[in-house]
Amino acid sequence: MAALLATGALTGGASLAAPAPTAPADESAAPARSALDARLFYQLLIGELELRGGEVGSAYQVILDAARRTNDETLYRRAVEIAMQARAGDEALAATRAWRGAWPASVDAARFELQLLLALNRAAETADPLRTLLEQTPDADRAGVIAAVPRLFQRAPDRQAVAGAIEPVLRPYLERDDTRVAAHVALARLWLGAGDKERALELARAAARAEPAAPGPVLLALEMMEDTPAAEAVVTDALRAPDADPMLRLAYAQALAQAQRYPDAVAQLERVTQARPELAPPWLTLGALHLELREPAAAEAALKRYVQLVEAAPAAPAGSDDEGPHGGSLTQAWLLLAQAAEQRGDLKAAEAWLERIDSPEQALQVQTRRAILAARRGDVQGAREMVRGVPERNAQDARAKLLAETQVLREVRRWSDAYAVLAGATERFPDDTDLLYEQAMLAEKIDRMDDMERLLRRVMELKPDHHHAYNALGYSLADRNLRLEEARALIVRALELAPGDPFITDSMGWVEYRLGNRAEALRLLRQAYATRPDTEIAAHLGEVLWVSGEHDEARRVWRDAKRRDADNDVLRETLARLRVGDL
Repeated sequence: MAALLATGALTGGASLAAPAPTAPADESAAPARSALDARLFYQLLIGELELRGGEVGSAYQVILDAARRTNDETLYRRAVEIAMQARAGDEALAATRAWRGAWPASVDAARFELQLLLALNRAAETADPLRTLLEQTPDADRAGVIAAVPRLFQRAPDRQAVAGAIEPVLRPYLERDDTRVAAHVALARLWLGAGDKERALELARAAARAEPAAPGPVLLALEMMEDTPAAEAVVTDALRAPDADPMLRLAYAQALAQAQRYPDAVAQLERVTQARPELAPPWLTLGALHLELREPAAAEAALKRYVQLVEAAPAAPAGSDDEGPHGGSLTQAWLLLAQAAEQRGDLKAAEAWLERIDSPEQALQVQTRRAILAARRGDVQGAREMVRGVPERNAQDARAKLLAETQVLREVRRWSDAYAVLAGATERFPDDTDLLYEQAMLAEKIDRMDDMERLLRRVMELKPDHHHAYNALGYSLADRNLRLEEARALIVRALELAPGDPFITDSMGWVEYRLGNRAEALRLLRQAYATRPDTEIAAHLGEVLWVSGEHDEARRVWRDAKRRDADNDVLRETLARLRVGDL
């Protein structure tokens, strides 16, 4: 209490400690009267003593009564703080509303009420304090406050009610030049959170029309692309501008890569690297995508450019992403360069890249790549020992080592040995869906179809949204021309869980082909191949084209796939079965 009085915190007036020297006052001016009269002093003293004595309710009532009697904002705040310290949410809200009643334009009172209503899960009542907060915010800051509104409500249980309550508050700002874009984007996010994707997209489009160069609508559209494909047009329209922000293009490329639309992502990244060749991160992503597309020469060119830029840059602070020649990002680049060399068949160059890495955090990953190189040279047992020799600190390390050993064996087609490793792993970790799924995929490789189906059904039981499990079982049935309607239903479920996934789209095209629906099969397979020109998708597309009489196009697709991955089992089996000669 003494400390509060000494600083004037309760009265908002001057300190009651010894006054500081001041300039001589005008003798004709009347002296200012302090609001702290004897009655108020003793009332505050009693309130604080009650609080120290644990009588929080009494303290709250005394301070709130003093606030009402004096109309002092600081005392209203103190009453609110007392209630909040006691976790008395309703009392804190009552004090805040009394404060707002006395000071209707108070930004602090509005902010307190807004926060309390959100904490009490009464988000639908926030319209009035939010309106005051926006009205009293300076013009220069208002757009930023509006942009932050959706984050306030992201945990509200009834997002539909929130969007309906807040829309009238934001509506006046939809037509103001300084807030138009922010208000449209904020409302779009609120309706998106409420599940109304069409309304959200409509608002995003309106924001983009209002200010085509604004980043807000584009970033929102990027977030919506996965579930609302029509949102992509907002992004592409903005990027057509000659002065389009390269960073937005980079964000678009990252969204495309996440959707496994690798050729589209590469095209965008190439434009970014042309516009901003001095930026290192796009080169790393570009190299990784070329590697996924089995284009090792292009991957190496991009990754070497990335390494050159990072090594030429000033040393970054310790703990950052680019910590000099042995930083985390360079480690990733060297690992990717090693894989690119592997794809070219240059195992010596791959080993040279791995020798540059000195990162304890990446020890297992580096040793796995080295083990793969050893296995490809014929030393499979030595390769397995290399992985087993990596130190492990806990069960997760042990699990990672089992997966790494499996990866080494898969690279050299030791399917039975890999299956045995995973069988032991799933005994140790019986409910690990990743291990069960990998074991199922190896069961198929060794023609243990009953085991494969049993394992995949177990994955679905443990994790009902595991789209890979539904797709794998559906595709396997379709590939063997078994239970085709059931296969189709499984793949439909997988697509519901992962819309647009090119591998699941490929499975759907394949089951439609097995069902005799060639036109639909071609449509789906072309869509999948355009999104992700994978060798197995190419094998399927080529087969449907071939049996449909489109031999020239089939050969072109197969030729492109063979250039990327001539050793692919599915492609080789397809060409042999259809008796296709030289491509």
